[in-house]
Amino acid sequence: MKKLIIRGDPGIRKDAVIEVGGEEYVCFGISRQGEWHGPEDVQLWCTVGSADEREDFERRNFIPMRLDAEAVDAADVTVLKAKGDPATA
Repeated sequence: MKKLIIRGDPGIRKDAVIEVGGEEYVCFGISRQGEWHGPEDVQLWCTVGSADEREDFERRNFIPMRLDAEAVDAADVTVLKAKGDPATA
């Protein structure tokens, strides 16, 4: 499990499945940053991990400030399943 900071909005929501750098992740939770006071583009702060880590996320069996963090551009994110998208749901 890790924090993934996405610069821009690739159109994902909670429970989306994405691919970044050849790795597939499930977005367990997303916080949208930068709506009011900047930066110019929004940032999505996502808690991501493998499907096997969902139970640990739901039970809060992790320390949020100890998760590794990675920042990527929205263009580097491949959306495999966007939550709420009927074409991919």
